Amino acid sequence: MKKMVRGSIILLLVTALLNVFSIFAFADDAPAPVGDPAGTNITSVSDIPAKEAGKPTQDEINAQVASNRLGVNYVWVAMTAMLVFFFQAGFAMVETGFVRAKNAMHTMAMNFMVFLVGAIGYYICGFALQFGGVGSWPLLGSGTSTLNHEITIGGLGILGTKGFFLTSGGTYDTGVYLLFFFQMVFMDTTCTIPTGAVAERVKYSAIVVGSFFVSMIYYPLFGNWMWGGGWLSQLGAKFGLGHGGVDFAGSAVVHAMGGMMAFASAIVIGPRIGKYKKDGTSVAFPGHDLCMAIIGTILLFFCWFAFNAGSTMSGTDFRLSVVMTNTMLAGAVGGFVAMMYMWARYGKPDPSMTINGCLAGLVAITAPCAFVSSISACIIAIIAGFLVCFAVEFIDKKLKVDDPVGAIAVHGVNGVWGVISLGLFADGTYGNGLNGVSGGVKGLFFGDPGQLVAQLIVVLVLIVWGFGSSFLFYKILDKIMGIRVSPEVELQGLDIPEMGIGAYADFAINNSSDGK
Repeated sequence: MKKMVRGSIILLLVTALLNVFSIFAFADDAPAPVGDPAGTNITSVSDIPAKEAGKPTQDEINAQVASNRLGVNYVWVAMTAMLVFFFQAGFAMVETGFVRAKNAMHTMAMNFMVFLVGAIGYYICGFALQFGGVGSWPLLGSGTSTLNHEITIGGLGILGTKGFFLTSGGTYDTGVYLLFFFQMVFMDTTCTIPTGAVAERVKYSAIVVGSFFVSMIYYPLFGNWMWGGGWLSQLGAKFGLGHGGVDFAGSAVVHAMGGMMAFASAIVIGPRIGKYKKDGTSVAFPGHDLCMAIIGTILLFFCWFAFNAGSTMSGTDFRLSVVMTNTMLAGAVGGFVAMMYMWARYGKPDPSMTINGCLAGLVAITAPCAFVSSISACIIAIIAGFLVCFAVEFIDKKLKVDDPVGAIAVHGVNGVWGVISLGLFADGTYGNGLNGVSGGVKGLFFGDPGQLVAQLIVVLVLIVWGFGSSFLFYKILDKIMGIRVSPEVELQGLDIPEMGIGAYADFAINNSSDGK
């Protein structure tokens, strides 16, 4: 068995090296893409003959085509947003499966609650700060042009000011409301990521306050800089760095930001009682229901197709097929690589690391999914699968940061890798005009080192703003109200003391002081 596992890993590594070689060797001589890979050369109605008796005029046909296209976009954006909302179920099941039974209700309730708080906070001011100065969103109609006031410093966008409570500045519009609905469910993913890193010892009230911080300030400002026309997206147009900071569906904006907050909050709150022995040895606390976690992962995998492909914001952008396929491949390859690595090293395929490998591949491909080929997607996922295994062990055993679900390694580390991978593997077949820069998005391997520089600047901002601001926030919150439950509550389990009800009322829960 070990020979089979080692052979599989060697085969994967050789394949990856050959693919990398092919990228370097043939990038300049690659044949032109077959057909229309960017999905932009859609046949118009300009060839329709002149009006005949009883037939519509050319202008009438054009108007109907435009109306149909807008309708398709509305349905596509609305349906994918509904599926992204279902991320909450996936995250709730994954995190709850990874914790002990005495904390199951608390963990499940946190994952539900963050959506409620996040929606309210984003409605109050988060959306306005993120998209209040985006200018317009033509794919959703002309009404979005009311989102037209961005505060700038030296010509660089910092934050928007239109759309508070979805009414200020004439933003009571169908297109604005749909944009809010779609973007809100993305924001809420960031809200829920840190809950896993502080599970089993965090106060429920601290997560309530933290979710308001995420939805009203933390996420919207960085989201503005990347997606709302802010300064990171202007690095290309203003300074000639590729297309500026690019993140198609949220490796940086959603996942790395959530991962940075998970890292900061886990450091501030400290490890669970009994997690580390006096000599520093890490003690494993097995999750009580990995079957639940696997089902949650399947839900997340399914919803990730909507998460990434929905980010086209257009049902008539045929590039969505490339996005969905790259997403599928990355999740599969990432999970397989992590499974085979653990199998070769420890003699058994670790289900928990298979889960995290799959999620790591999905996180990593989220930024570059629209800009890379399937081969590049597999390479990105291979690296993500190994990276998450190394990162989980390093964070736990070397940094001594206790993360019960691996949120830091999955979302933080691989969110950063996804941002960098775009700057390496983007092949130029998509993204013409993105962020006001002509031509497709190209990474270092396809002739544009400036794009990689822009992506590295994004990573730097993720560390400074993402980690720095959340660390400061939790430090202050801990001083004001305390973010950790008492040792007595932690040992008993958070369900009854914090929530007033257990997840498994008819079963005896082990509350022994060894942390198990």
